[in-house]
Amino acid sequence: MGPLEGSNSTLTMEKTALDEKLPQGWHAKDFVTPGHDLSGSRSVMMDSTKILGVQVVLIAAYSLIILLGFIGNSLVIYIIVKYKTMRTVTNFFIANLALADLMVDTLCLPFTLVYTLLDEWKFGAVLCHLVPYAQALSVHVSILTLTVIALDRYRCIVFHLDSRISKRLSFTIIAVMWLAAAVLAGPLAIFREYRYEEIPSINLKMAVCSEKWPSGNNRDATIYSLSMLLLQYVLPLAIICYAYTRIWFKLKNHVSPTSRNESQCRRRKTTKMLVMVVVVFAVCWLPFHIFQLAIDLDLVLIFHEYKLLYTVFHVVAMCSTFVNPLLYGWMNKNYRNGFLMFFRCQNKHMSEFLPTQMLLHRTGPGVTNV
Repeated sequence: MGPLEGSNSTLTMEKTALDEKLPQGWHAKDFVTPGHDLSGSRSVMMDSTKILGVQVVLIAAYSLIILLGFIGNSLVIYIIVKYKTMRTVTNFFIANLALADLMVDTLCLPFTLVYTLLDEWKFGAVLCHLVPYAQALSVHVSILTLTVIALDRYRCIVFHLDSRISKRLSFTIIAVMWLAAAVLAGPLAIFREYRYEEIPSINLKMAVCSEKWPSGNNRDATIYSLSMLLLQYVLPLAIICYAYTRIWFKLKNHVSPTSRNESQCRRRKTTKMLVMVVVVFAVCWLPFHIFQLAIDLDLVLIFHEYKLLYTVFHVVAMCSTFVNPLLYGWMNKNYRNGFLMFFRCQNKHMSEFLPTQMLLHRTGPGVTNV
């Protein structure tokens, strides 16, 4: 239970007074949002996250996401690194996506859960700046990676161009993505404040981690958050949707009888898998972004269960960090066999599990189907 909870009415009134004093949402994990602050609302909201049953559900949900995300994404990276036949350009991008998700599962979600339950930042000033930055960084890397994959396949399939992306160039692209993401996420590490709020009447001092923008009001936060909504969600998904729509029509309408072979079939299956990854990302993050937009427009006051709604939408968004490995195992035979081989703990070569013809076909120089 949170440190402000008590059995007497005095403590309850003090908590209400503190909630009115602090920017609303200070305890609602504003540090976990990629581009938004939760300050601005002044009304006292209900907090069902203090109900024992709700806390048990939240602990179970976050723990399951962390466990599945850690195991699944670690396995994806392990398979790509260990087996030479899996070291393709597309798979390097998939490994980059898994690394970003793994960072969220290990560096963000445990702190998010504790802060949600305790209503107090217990992890010091350094992590106050690091945790929101890490999550924003990983989300930017994820969407940039999905965009690069879509554009590369668009070049190869729609225009029949041999991709010039070599393995070395793919590493350069990945480095540039991380650098760009680091710059975009930077304000969340810089404009942040770790402070203590005191309640003299009950001799209580609470640690608070919240955004602090130069303007001293919500203007800068709103500008930044809306900019990130555009750059982090709307614009990339528009580009990705356009690319995969063109790819789909190309594969559907421009297939000659002589090209109806295994290579064409693999392209379809791989494209379908990658589209599903994008759909999962978009669907999981949509409720969270809509809620954040409501915060920016000051519409959040209509929600009485403000903190619970925020937490539920955050849980849904975080589901995207563990679903991808499940999609790979379900829709791609190479990954499925790799997962099975790992869990069977058999010391066999990859070629014994993955058909040679599926491993060696290329769509162009430097690009191999996953």
